[in-house]
Amino acid sequence: MHESLPLPLYKKLTVTFRVEPGCLGPDGPVHIEGFCQYAKQHVAALHSDFVRWRIVPRYDKSLPETEYKTNNKRLDHLKARQYLGVFDQELDAFEAHFQDELARLIDLYLGR
Repeated sequence: MHESLPLPLYKKLTVTFRVEPGCLGPDGPVHIEGFCQYAKQHVAALHSDFVRWRIVPRYDKSLPETEYKTNNKRLDHLKARQYLGVFDQELDAFEAHFQDELARLIDLYLGR
């Protein structure tokens, strides 16, 4: 794949991350919508040449915590791993980095 960066929106990897309200403590349900907007603004630049972030509340626990799509097609972990490999990214490290960033943002949002 010889693409020039940044990719057009339809070719980007859309990463949907669903945040549990409980991550924000006992008052999480009150803060979850605001936190998701805050987090999206702060991670928007992360790998923005080839990733589009969606940070949403996880109200439905039957939905996966993390979901990958490109061109409106859902990718399983193997396909997401292959996609990220094109950009010299490893899926486990990519997810771990995002989790660390999310934890940092929760602390900032809650004023810790």
